[in-house]
Amino acid sequence: MPTVLITGASSGFGLATARLFLDRGWTVAAAMRTPQEGLLPASDRLHLLALDVTDPDGPARAVTETGPVDALVSNAGIGLLGAVEGLPMQDVRDVLDTNLVGAIAMAQAVLPGMRERRSGTIVHVTSSVTLAPIPLLGVYTASKAALSAFSAVLAREVEGFGIRVREVLPGRAPSTPFGAKGRARMHLPEAYRSVAEALMAGWQTPGPVTTPGEVAEAVWRAVTDEDAPERLPAGADAEALMAGRAPPPHRHAASGRNPGR
Repeated sequence: MPTVLITGASSGFGLATARLFLDRGWTVAAAMRTPQEGLLPASDRLHLLALDVTDPDGPARAVTETGPVDALVSNAGIGLLGAVEGLPMQDVRDVLDTNLVGAIAMAQAVLPGMRERRSGTIVHVTSSVTLAPIPLLGVYTASKAALSAFSAVLAREVEGFGIRVREVLPGRAPSTPFGAKGRARMHLPEAYRSVAEALMAGWQTPGPVTTPGEVAEAVWRAVTDEDAPERLPAGADAEALMAGRAPPPHRHAASGRNPGR
């Protein structure tokens, strides 16, 4: 039976994706910084892996522990909320190292085996913020936009080896802990207080959002449907942004529309 390796599987999109693949008969290697028993149903097809994608040796070790990987879902990521002017550079480096460099390292780790077998799929979970500039999310957006560009280039590098590369773009998902963690890292000079207040007010306004289940289904399609498009939005808000049905990006904070994840 096929095997999927999922990073950032301890909560949110990664956890929902691990559950879905497990339910549908796949062997699942659920990777997270601190493995926790009980997060997923007990199964002889489930393997919990300790993995920090920023550890130089972590990705290769995870692939060795997993064995042949049919699909990689690079979902591990951290958020950062704040005005660029006030962001500590160490926080900036942490976001880029996790969201971008970590995904590149994971791709490097699985590609030799996939190339030798001439099959495999790599899915990068990016974000719908790459479709709309949202104030106070500059560095997070940059990390995901860079990952999107990397994904597109990688797809063309490896398609001749029978390897597919896809991108899933979730919208905003208030039901996951991702946003709260990002707000906990917020850095906001007083001069930008009004920008933050407008943005927060917009987030409180009812509107379409994304559920972890929708992201998991989009990942499933990316992995199992050979005709899936290279970029798949996940959630009504992300779909609206990609289809151009959302208002111009600069109006998000003031209008009360929900920005993407």
